[in-house]
Amino acid sequence: MATRQPLNGKVAHSTNPRIDPRYACFAMRLAHSKIHRWGVYTAEFIPAHRKVIEYTGERISRRETKRRSESSQMVYLFTLDNYWSLDGAVGGSGAEYINHSCDPNLVSRVTKGHILYISRREIQAGEELTVDYHFAKKVERVPCRCGAATCRGTINLLE
Repeated sequence: MATRQPLNGKVAHSTNPRIDPRYACFAMRLAHSKIHRWGVYTAEFIPAHRKVIEYTGERISRRETKRRSESSQMVYLFTLDNYWSLDGAVGGSGAEYINHSCDPNLVSRVTKGHILYISRREIQAGEELTVDYHFAKKVERVPCRCGAATCRGTINLLE
């Protein structure tokens, strides 16, 4: 069993990351990524325009989102709406390990309080799953290491 660290009395992210099959619609695995730390890789062909995995985690307020983002803890935050975010470091499905790319094979969709990753195109077995994080241009710039021919050099939006 994975070792877990407490985070505000909750179970924090494992040092042995995993994909929760309850939220994954296709076979996938975690492995080290050329982009950043861990990555999620397909273990089978995924057709275009299909739900691939749901991003899950602890639902937290914007105030708590700000507090956690300023901490030194490893957090995996995804904005759900104007008030709520999900922290994949607590109860994440494994989707929190999907890395950014400027030319992603997934797109995120927020639907009825759920964050779904949908395939933009056919994805071959063995490919790393990626999504454009769309970080705001007004926040601290984060360098991009996606390696795409169309890489904009930053995870942040330019416009």
